[in-house]
Formats: sequence, structure tokens, C-alpha cells
Amino acid sequence: MSNVQSLERALTILNKLSEYPDGIQITRLAEQVGLTKGTLHRLLSTLSNMNYVVKDEETDKYKLGLQVLFLSRNLLNHSNIVTVAKPYLEKLSQEVNETVHLCIEDRGEVIYIDKIESNQTIRMYSRIGSRAPMYCTGVGKILLSGMNPDQFEEIVSKINFIPKTPKTITSKEEFINEIEKVKVQGYALDNAENEEVLRCIASPIYDHKGKIIASFSISGPNNRVTMDVINHTLIEKMKQYSIAISRNLGYTGS
Repeated sequence: MSNVQSLERALTILNKLSEYPDGIQITRLAEQVGLTKGTLHRLLSTLSNMNYVVKDEETDKYKLGLQVLFLSRNLLNHSNIVTVAKPYLEKLSQEVNETVHLCIEDRGEVIYIDKIESNQTIRMYSRIGSRAPMYCTGVGKILLSGMNPDQFEEIVSKINFIPKTPKTITSKEEFINEIEKVKVQGYALDNAENEEVLRCIASPIYDHKGKIIASFSISGPNNRVTMDVINHTLIEKMKQYSIAISRNLGYTGS
């Protein structure tokens, strides 16, 4: 079935605006979405009338309106995973004083559904609702490790292993070996594979059937989240929190 063109264009605009939290002017937005200014103006007018888009009259920039937040209120705020995991992740973040993320898989990507920021001077720019690749993130590796072979192959076959840093895994064969390692050890590392200055460790969250339904991670600068800290403190701590959160979702495994 073919897409309805005006609806597809409107959703494309909203997706693009989500990348510019401070807004973007119509000329640049037209270039980004491949529409004429006239067509774009008509669509923006409708979206503005419905509060999906707002215009800053001082800067002439358009950005997402509060109606988008209204739509997502039940998706995130009442998500069982977020509700159950949040107090544990807040406690974990306080104990290690680093940023903690909660993520799920969506269409072959990682999507951040919660974030607890540390009070350290260096902060991460990830946002709830933003996305990241699976192949170069600890949470992505965990989520892939819990998939059945067909689902795993479908997603991995579509990955373009772009080297984001000198440490990024860029070979499908090497990546498959990495996931097998993750399955055995029960945690995953992003060893400066997504951003050169950051390292993270991730663990799974299981549902009552023993299926990995989410992943959470501790992330921080390499000089704080060292391999020594990971090996002597964080691995065991992550495993403890993984079980505690999963137990509250009905998990009975060990």
C-alpha cells in the first residue's frame, strides 16, 4: 500500500525537527526534507495550528510543540519497564556517580527510554527518545545477544559497520564473535567504540519468560570508567541490579 504523501511529508518534518531542539529556520528545513518553501510552509501552518510545531517569532525558527509530548505521555511515563527500573537505576547512578541509561530495541536501533544524569562535571548529551546504533554500544550488544537467530541475522545483515572511533568493530564476523562473548559473560562493553572519550558497561533486563526486553548501562569518561573499575566493581554491581530489576518484572532465573 502506498503512503499518503501529505501525511508522510508531515511526519518527515516532525522527525527532522526532533533533531533540532533549539529550532531550525524554514529555508534550512526545506533543504533538509527536500520540499519547496511553499509546500513546507503550508504543512508547517497546519502542524502549528494543531500545536505539533511552534515558531519562535524572534528567531523565525520552528521546533516541536507540546502536542508531541502529550502523545508520548503514556508510552514513556507509564511504561512498566521504566516504572519498575527507575528507582533501581537512580540508586545505581548515585552509587557510582555516573550517567545511567535505560534502552530498548526499535527497528534495529537502540532507543533511550530513560536517563539518570550524574552530577559530574562532564555530562552526556543523550536524550530520552534519541537513538543510537546497536553495533557500537553496550546496550545494543546486550539487546542483540537476547534475540533469536533469525531476528539477530536480519538486523546484523543490515548493519553498516561505520568506524565511529578507532576502536569500533567494523567486521561482521568479529561482531558476531563479540555477541557470543556477551552471551557467556552476561554483560557488554562499549570500550570507546561509539565516542572516543567514553566507556560504558551494559547489562540485560529480563521479563517473566526470561527474554531480554531492555538493557541498562553505566557510562562515563575513560579516565573515570576505567577497565580496572569495571573489572573490580561495576561488573558485579551491574549483575546485581540486572537481577533485582528483572525479579520485579517476574523473572525467576539466576
